[in-house]
Amino acid sequence: MPPAGVQTPAERMVVEPVLDDQKPKQKTVHVSEPEEFEQAPLLIALVAYLNLALLVVFGYIRDFMRMFGYECTVGAKEWGNEGFPPLYHEFESFYHRNVYHRGSKLTAAPLAGVPGAEIDIIDREWGDASLSSFKLSDKKRRYLNVGSYNYLGFAQNEGYCSHQTVKEIRGNGCGLASPRKELGTHEIHRQLETLVAQFVGKESALVFGMGFATNSLNLPALVDEGCLLISDSLNHSCIILGARLSGAKIAVFKHNDVEDLERVLKRHIVMGQTRTRRPWRKILICVEGLYSMEGTLCNLPAIVELKKKYKAYLFIDEAHSIGAMGERGRGVSEHFGVDTADIDIMMGTFSKSFGACGGYIASSKDTIAHLKRESHAHTYASPMSPPVARQIIASMSLIRDSEDGKKRLRQLADNVTYFRNELRKRGYIIYGDSHSPVIPVILFTLANICAFAKECLNRGLATVIVAFPATTMLGARARFCVSASHTREHIDRVLTILEELDPMINLKMSANRPGSAFLDFWRHFFTRPKVPTRAVDEAS
Repeated sequence: MPPAGVQTPAERMVVEPVLDDQKPKQKTVHVSEPEEFEQAPLLIALVAYLNLALLVVFGYIRDFMRMFGYECTVGAKEWGNEGFPPLYHEFESFYHRNVYHRGSKLTAAPLAGVPGAEIDIIDREWGDASLSSFKLSDKKRRYLNVGSYNYLGFAQNEGYCSHQTVKEIRGNGCGLASPRKELGTHEIHRQLETLVAQFVGKESALVFGMGFATNSLNLPALVDEGCLLISDSLNHSCIILGARLSGAKIAVFKHNDVEDLERVLKRHIVMGQTRTRRPWRKILICVEGLYSMEGTLCNLPAIVELKKKYKAYLFIDEAHSIGAMGERGRGVSEHFGVDTADIDIMMGTFSKSFGACGGYIASSKDTIAHLKRESHAHTYASPMSPPVARQIIASMSLIRDSEDGKKRLRQLADNVTYFRNELRKRGYIIYGDSHSPVIPVILFTLANICAFAKECLNRGLATVIVAFPATTMLGARARFCVSASHTREHIDRVLTILEELDPMINLKMSANRPGSAFLDFWRHFFTRPKVPTRAVDEAS
């Protein structure tokens, strides 16, 4: 890669993507939508901060009681290490013991089946307050699943993909006992890499056995000391880790704010490297196609214009968008109508839309050849197992060539549109692009999300709750993931459950909803909860 800001003679070789034989006559190209992040009403914000303050105060009281044995210790607590640097960050361990642990019965549930439209969860029998004090019972219950990244419904144990995977196990076994760079490259890896390169429209591709490592162990092979890596403030932790391991200078711009990205680019190009003020050897802009916590899409057309203007390189993580976005599942580049030749490095994972695991990087032949030499994930890590590769080939081939794949894409798009429109119309605060299958419903307070998760489980609904520190202090939310395996009846059932819970928990906090915000907030104190249709943890 040439230094940043230098025009090369062979600027960018345009690679035409391999398209389906039955290509639609007209492509639907979307424009980037203005993002709306509705903030917490003042009353809700005050209650959220008060909620956290009370938990902290009572946490210190409980820690004081634990010193004298009146309460058992949960989580990590260091004793008798005077003079040594602490192994644990004090407040992090305190927060885990006294805040996060309160909701541990509602999280990390043991699963007993594939994460389809419905999922089986094993009941747990809880003992004392210790985190390890539960036992798995013999009972398991079936729940409606709106918390898994199974966008196209390929996470199943029957059907064409499963049969192909079983056949691969019988032919080539379950694993390979060598890294890819030595003896671990199988013919099926080459088939998959050719298919991935054709699917995303790049010259070449390289696959890895772990999606997280695809970013964290390949970014250090792309940039190093003397390079500038510009990262979106809400990028995934695997990108953050890879950036830190690389040794490059890291600059952060506000989430999806193209104007701030340009300011960061200008400032660092003018200032140059920190000590020497020399020009940067490379500038790499790292963004995600679909942000899994916010449900937003990157403003790809504007970012591509900037990277061309300032001669930077673009690395896009399509872990959540590949397979789920675009008319043919090609990701955000197809969604926005951006030529993949304008994206230097395309990364994605197979654990969402393809029902498998692992990740890929697609780029030019020279870049992939460089990664084969320098990438630690290629040199040292275990390779992708043949059955996993076969699952990806089968599902990707269905998306590309079959009517079943096209039907799944249409079903996913219809479900997303219907669910988002209904939530917004009923007064829930939701984030994200109107085409995003990740739909966060903002609940703001820790008490709200714990009560929400418990009552959802009682009604046979399994979802994901997220709070600080994974979000901002006022960003606690329930995150719904829509799938092509969901039917209209499934989505209506979710909406019905939310309507039942609203009088109890006050879910509808949008300023656009009808009614009084003050009365809506306090009404759950005076409304007797309905008897749940099923009980998950009757003692809690």
